[in-house]
Amino acid sequence: MMLDFGKANPIAKARQQPDKVRMVLDKVKTDGLMPTLDAVRNKLEQPLPLGYCNVGEVLELGNGVEGFAVGDRVASNGKHAEVVSVPVNLCARIPDAVSDEAAAFTVIGAIALQGIRLVQPTLGEAVVVTGLGLIGQFAVQLLRANGCRVLGIDFDPVKLALAKSFGAEVVNLGAGEDPVQAAERFSRGRGVDAVLVTAATQSSEPMHQAALMSRKRGRIVLVGVTGLELSRDDFFKKELTFQVSASYGPGRYDPNYEEKGQDYPVGFVRWTEQRNFEAVLDMMADGRVNVQPLISHRFHLEQTEAAYAVVGGSEPSMGILLEYPTRVLKPDVVMRQSTVRLNAEQSFRAKGQAPSVAFVGSGNYATGVLIPAFKAAGAHMASVASSAGVSGMHAGKKFGFDETTTDTDKLFSDPNVDALVITTQHNSHARFVLQALEASKHLFVEKPLCLTLAELDEIEAAHARLEEQGKAPLVMVGFNRRFAPQILKMKSLLTSVSGPKSFVMTVNAGAIPADHWTQDLEIGGGRIIGEGCHFIDLLRFLAGCPIVAHSRMAMDSATGDTVSLQLGFADGSIGTVHYFANGCKAFPKERLEVFASGRVLQMDNFRKLTGFAWPGFKKMNLWSQDKGQKPCAAAFVKAITDGGASPIPFSEIVETTRVSILLAK
Repeated sequence: MMLDFGKANPIAKARQQPDKVRMVLDKVKTDGLMPTLDAVRNKLEQPLPLGYCNVGEVLELGNGVEGFAVGDRVASNGKHAEVVSVPVNLCARIPDAVSDEAAAFTVIGAIALQGIRLVQPTLGEAVVVTGLGLIGQFAVQLLRANGCRVLGIDFDPVKLALAKSFGAEVVNLGAGEDPVQAAERFSRGRGVDAVLVTAATQSSEPMHQAALMSRKRGRIVLVGVTGLELSRDDFFKKELTFQVSASYGPGRYDPNYEEKGQDYPVGFVRWTEQRNFEAVLDMMADGRVNVQPLISHRFHLEQTEAAYAVVGGSEPSMGILLEYPTRVLKPDVVMRQSTVRLNAEQSFRAKGQAPSVAFVGSGNYATGVLIPAFKAAGAHMASVASSAGVSGMHAGKKFGFDETTTDTDKLFSDPNVDALVITTQHNSHARFVLQALEASKHLFVEKPLCLTLAELDEIEAAHARLEEQGKAPLVMVGFNRRFAPQILKMKSLLTSVSGPKSFVMTVNAGAIPADHWTQDLEIGGGRIIGEGCHFIDLLRFLAGCPIVAHSRMAMDSATGDTVSLQLGFADGSIGTVHYFANGCKAFPKERLEVFASGRVLQMDNFRKLTGFAWPGFKKMNLWSQDKGQKPCAAAFVKAITDGGASPIPFSEIVETTRVSILLAK
């Protein structure tokens, strides 16, 4: 599926994702055509590492990992690579009786097993498996091991013969056999107890057939991908149950389980992803599941492209194995290359030229906005670091970096790096800021500066010590909106106003799921710290004086990200930030209104600026949205080149960060 999507043209991709097309059209209306096209292109060209299951030996254990030891042979859910870093709950030890080749099918087997667990078969029941591909063949064997009678349905005579060898009766759709009549005979006229659909088709016919062949109160579980135009009449008369299986089992798509390693208590959740892996391996060990007949191809690592050509081509295939070269590992040798040189020639920069910049993080925002902005500002692109390497390699090649690396720490001591740009998850920012200060590296942090008051105090103290010594590097947070052309115009117009001003910032932020990393207070800090800080800084910039009072009112919700923030400034000005997650994406995201001395300025989504009763000014409209990212990066690069002060005073950054943290509570 991923291969077909990747090879499809833009129109075909759009047809496959109609919901995304609607989002794109809404973004065109609010942000303009070119920013939308840039965002879509950047998203579509992001590389996606392929792979499903790996078998190998444990080289190293993470902190707190229990139940595994270095040298253990394990199967894991992960991308194809010679060295992978895998969460503990997505690994299982391989029994001695199971070969590496067989264990490579652990994850596939767990998908079939989870579907069967949802079917809840009992000894002697009649179960149909529709679609006899890799997962269907596993399902046949597992159901037979569970004491069930199995009827397999497919078009392919080879797959039908294989299922028959595993003990199933079969129906050949390619020969015109009627699956419903066959199921009627198979179930002795009672209707089958359950149907497991493991087919891949856009047609809804497998679901219709499943309903027709089921007995009253039968169970239907979808493991594959089919059309879902269900007939109410089919299900109503028999009181059928229908369920979609979520991959490998409980824990799937739960970041606490998969990423943080928080297991479910066995007394409450008997079968998790990991325990399903173990069960599949146990079935292989005692011979109840035979993997060898499922292997159709073997390829060496250097033949990977040929292997994927088989996956996406017309050549018949079943299980395809990639074999890695045998390496003799010594205890003191790490089997990985942390830095890859992309520019063969060492770059030397003359004094006075633009600074050399290294990026820590190469996600969507970095590659879509910040890296292009720094490149446009003339910065020398020295290095780009990523945790897994794939996105870093893509960014490095696309934007002409000298190198890409997964060794982030080396960037802080590299004499060829003048400045660091941090675009990682929010909980890492404070650590990187302190590391950069210690190394006397100029620093640009994509908001926020940090997540807690304790971190902020530590950063402020470290900066103060360096400032006393005259060694403080530039520290800047990416509060780009204060650099937007329409905001700068507002700032210049407001200089003629001597009295206090009223600011109303309305942010149609949109909903983000509660389990998204930005909503995790320990990782993302929540949306006020993570994004709301932008608008607090914006009002602070336009007011031109310190925030002396602040409060908040929040709507009662699971995430607490629909809030009104009230700010009071030293000159008597007041400001309100309405940060709402309960709006509509078709409505513009950001609107700013300023009331001052009988006049009003209104800015809509950084495209339209209108003056009401403003002498000499009526409007300033742009063809496309401009939130100031490029001039923000350019100002930082220029400050380093010229040896000037930070474009945003450090004291204002600290002030905005402190208020954001306090308002998030």
